[in-house]
Amino acid sequence: MLQPYVGADLDPHYLAFFGCFNQQLFFEAHEVLEDLWLADRGPDRAFYQGLIQLAGAFVHFQKNRLKPAAALLRLAAANLGRYPLEHQKLAVHQILARISSWQDALSESSYSTNPFVRTGYPTLSPPSH
Repeated sequence: MLQPYVGADLDPHYLAFFGCFNQQLFFEAHEVLEDLWLADRGPDRAFYQGLIQLAGAFVHFQKNRLKPAAALLRLAAANLGRYPLEHQKLAVHQILARISSWQDALSESSYSTNPFVRTGYPTLSPPSH
Protein backbone atom coordinates (compact mmCIF):
# COMPACT_ATOMS: atom_id res chain seq x y z
CA MET A 1 0.00 0.00 0.00
CA LEU A 2 2.86 2.39 0.78
CA GLN A 3 5.27 1.30 -1.93
CA PRO A 4 3.94 3.54 -4.73
CA TYR A 5 4.52 6.57 -2.52
CA VAL A 6 8.01 5.83 -1.21
CA GLY A 7 10.56 8.37 -2.38
CA ALA A 8 8.12 11.26 -2.71
CA ASP A 9 8.83 14.45 -0.81
CA LEU A 10 5.80 13.83 1.44
CA ASP A 11 5.40 10.96 3.88
CA PRO A 12 4.18 7.77 2.13
CA HIS A 13 1.51 7.23 4.81
CA TYR A 14 0.08 10.67 4.10
CA LEU A 15 0.02 10.08 0.35
CA ALA A 16 -1.37 6.55 0.72
CA PHE A 17 -4.27 8.01 2.70
CA PHE A 18 -5.47 9.83 -0.42
CA GLY A 19 -4.90 6.78 -2.62
CA CYS A 20 -7.06 4.64 -0.32
CA PHE A 21 -9.72 7.32 0.16
CA ASN A 22 -10.09 7.83 -3.58
CA GLN A 23 -10.60 4.09 -4.07
CA GLN A 24 -13.36 4.17 -1.44
CA LEU A 25 -11.15 2.18 0.93
CA PHE A 26 -12.08 4.45 3.81
CA PHE A 27 -11.17 2.08 6.63
CA GLU A 28 -7.78 1.47 5.04
CA ALA A 29 -7.29 5.23 4.59
CA HIS A 30 -7.90 5.63 8.30
CA GLU A 31 -5.48 2.82 9.15
CA VAL A 32 -2.61 3.96 6.94
CA LEU A 33 -2.68 7.49 8.31
CA GLU A 34 -3.08 6.33 11.89
CA ASP A 35 0.53 5.12 11.86
CA LEU A 36 1.70 8.64 11.10
CA TRP A 37 -0.73 10.24 13.56
CA LEU A 38 0.35 7.99 16.42
CA ALA A 39 4.00 8.87 15.85
CA ASP A 40 3.40 12.62 15.58
CA ARG A 41 3.50 14.60 18.79
CA GLY A 42 4.06 17.89 17.00
CA PRO A 43 1.91 20.57 15.42
CA ASP A 44 0.49 18.29 12.70
CA ARG A 45 -1.14 15.82 15.05
CA ALA A 46 -4.61 17.42 14.86
CA PHE A 47 -4.26 17.72 11.07
CA TYR A 48 -3.76 13.98 10.72
CA GLN A 49 -6.51 13.34 13.25
CA GLY A 50 -8.93 15.45 11.18
CA LEU A 51 -8.16 13.44 8.05
CA ILE A 52 -8.57 10.19 9.98
CA GLN A 53 -11.94 11.41 11.26
CA LEU A 54 -12.94 12.30 7.72
CA ALA A 55 -12.16 8.77 6.55
CA GLY A 56 -14.01 7.41 9.58
CA ALA A 57 -17.07 9.42 8.63
CA PHE A 58 -17.09 7.69 5.27
CA VAL A 59 -16.82 4.27 6.90
CA HIS A 60 -20.10 5.22 8.61
CA PHE A 61 -21.58 6.52 5.35
CA GLN A 62 -20.83 3.17 3.71
CA LYS A 63 -22.76 1.46 6.52
CA ASN A 64 -25.56 4.05 6.29
CA ARG A 65 -24.91 5.26 9.85
CA LEU A 66 -25.61 8.90 9.16
CA LYS A 67 -25.58 10.43 12.63
CA PRO A 68 -22.18 8.93 13.54
CA ALA A 69 -20.92 10.07 10.13
CA ALA A 70 -22.15 13.60 10.86
CA ALA A 71 -20.46 13.57 14.27
CA LEU A 72 -17.13 12.60 12.71
CA LEU A 73 -17.52 15.26 10.02
CA ARG A 74 -17.92 17.86 12.79
CA LEU A 75 -14.78 16.61 14.54
CA ALA A 76 -12.83 16.52 11.28
CA ALA A 77 -13.86 20.09 10.46
CA ALA A 78 -12.87 21.27 13.93
CA ASN A 79 -9.44 19.71 13.68
CA LEU A 80 -8.73 20.70 10.07
CA GLY A 81 -10.06 24.20 10.70
CA ARG A 82 -7.08 24.84 12.97
CA TYR A 83 -4.75 24.91 9.96
CA PRO A 84 -4.09 27.43 7.20
CA LEU A 85 -5.95 27.39 3.88
CA GLU A 86 -3.20 25.18 2.50
CA HIS A 87 -1.26 22.84 4.74
CA GLN A 88 1.15 20.09 3.78
CA LYS A 89 0.42 20.90 0.15
CA LEU A 90 -3.29 20.18 0.68
CA ALA A 91 -6.07 22.68 -0.03
CA VAL A 92 -7.61 22.48 3.44
CA HIS A 93 -10.14 25.20 2.66
CA GLN A 94 -11.60 23.07 -0.14
CA ILE A 95 -12.00 20.07 2.13
CA LEU A 96 -13.66 22.24 4.78
CA ALA A 97 -16.09 23.62 2.19
CA ARG A 98 -16.97 20.10 1.08
CA ILE A 99 -17.46 18.94 4.67
CA SER A 100 -19.83 21.88 5.20
CA SER A 101 -21.88 20.95 2.13
CA TRP A 102 -22.08 17.31 3.25
CA GLN A 103 -23.21 18.42 6.71
CA ASP A 104 -25.86 20.63 5.11
CA ALA A 105 -27.14 17.75 2.99
CA LEU A 106 -27.43 15.53 6.06
CA SER A 107 -29.19 18.21 8.06
CA GLU A 108 -31.63 19.01 5.24
CA SER A 109 -32.68 15.36 5.10
CA SER A 110 -32.98 15.20 8.92
CA TYR A 111 -30.23 12.56 8.80
CA SER A 112 -32.46 10.18 6.85
CA THR A 113 -30.75 10.18 3.45
CA ASN A 114 -27.19 9.24 2.61
CA PRO A 115 -26.10 12.02 0.24
CA PHE A 116 -23.72 9.68 -1.59
CA VAL A 117 -26.22 7.03 -2.65
CA ARG A 118 -27.19 9.02 -5.75
CA THR A 119 -23.96 10.87 -6.46
CA GLY A 120 -21.37 8.29 -5.49
CA TYR A 121 -18.60 8.80 -2.98
CA PRO A 122 -16.31 11.79 -3.41
CA THR A 123 -12.61 11.80 -4.07
CA LEU A 124 -10.08 14.15 -2.54
CA SER A 125 -7.52 16.02 -4.58
CA PRO A 126 -4.21 14.67 -3.32
CA PRO A 127 -1.54 17.05 -2.13
CA SER A 128 0.65 18.40 -4.87
CA HIS A 129 3.99 16.70 -4.37
